[in-house]
Amino acid sequence: MHKTSRLKQTIVYIRKNGRLFLNQKDWKFIIIAAVISLLVCAIVGDGMFDTYESTKSGFFAIISAAIWIGIFNSIQSICKEHDTITSEYRSGLHISAYVMSHVIFDLFVCLAQTAILVAICYVFVDFPKDGVIFDHAVIEYFITLFLIIWGSDIMGIMISSVSGNPNVAMTAMPFVLILQLVMSGVLFELSGWSEKVAYVTYSKWGMSALGSIGNINDLTLRIVKEEPSLESLIEHEAESAYEATTANLGSAWGYILIIACACILISTLSLKIRNRDS
Repeated sequence: MHKTSRLKQTIVYIRKNGRLFLNQKDWKFIIIAAVISLLVCAIVGDGMFDTYESTKSGFFAIISAAIWIGIFNSIQSICKEHDTITSEYRSGLHISAYVMSHVIFDLFVCLAQTAILVAICYVFVDFPKDGVIFDHAVIEYFITLFLIIWGSDIMGIMISSVSGNPNVAMTAMPFVLILQLVMSGVLFELSGWSEKVAYVTYSKWGMSALGSIGNINDLTLRIVKEEPSLESLIEHEAESAYEATTANLGSAWGYILIIACACILISTLSLKIRNRDS
């Protein structure tokens, strides 16, 4: 590869990624996303917004699916090409152009997956119509889920970049997923160091964004007593993370983008370090 500008190299590799997407049948990731979305949304059901608990659990399930879809897109995309990267780096490859080509191409894949996820969600779940920033909440749900899927995809690129081979990347994937889910603040109450670690996870900010759009602080917490026919509805303490305000939703989106940018930087640096002696 002769020495060309980063922009030209990025375009060349985007086209290459497109050919690989078709030739290696990577379009199956879109089908997998549809299947996962269908399973999750069918389980969540149309009673998701009945109570605070059911809404929070439903959002957690959707966030979990979005993160899994994003990581699975790209977890092996870089590490399986390490030898090719080394060879082309010697011929003038800009590592930043290579990484950005994956980030940009995957953006379009993630857009398709998000459209499928949102469409299926609206088939099975009666989402609120009014948004926090926009008139229609569907726009905010789409933006949020797209940022989570794309951000998780970029995190997958980062993991793939620092992994020596696909087996290592796939071994790391469950640990990363567990960390994301635990740090969402849904399964466990976070405090101290865990609360600080949560700030660099997509799950925390994804839950904050969806909770804000769904205005879950205004929902009632249901407590079911021993006899199924007897139940009481009580108010719960509002959580600042789920405030239905423009500032809260905007900051959640901003943090997701910051984490994604950090993943891009780490991916680029790790590949440069790996090939510094090439």
